[in-house]
Amino acid sequence: MSELIHRLVVLLWFLSYMASIYLALHMVVARFSGGPDSRLLWFFGVVTSPLTRPVRLVVPPGTPEGRVRLITLLVLIALWIGMRTLLGRMGGVSLD
Repeated sequence: MSELIHRLVVLLWFLSYMASIYLALHMVVARFSGGPDSRLLWFFGVVTSPLTRPVRLVVPPGTPEGRVRLITLLVLIALWIGMRTLLGRMGGVSLD
């Protein structure tokens, strides 16, 4: 059971790490993009929309998209640090 929990924590840690990188890249592309019809901006919009959707349900309607992305990024970074801390406290798992 300990091995399963350890693997789930590692998975959550990795997914939050990757999601925060993609969201940060989306924020950079949105800032420096030439226009709203950019293919690169569309790509990051498609990739990160499942990440921002739960946050959009919590924030008040009419919140700017940049603020929703920032809040989502902060939540993902907090999850990433939390999972990393939990992994450190769990120590190594014996795979015997």
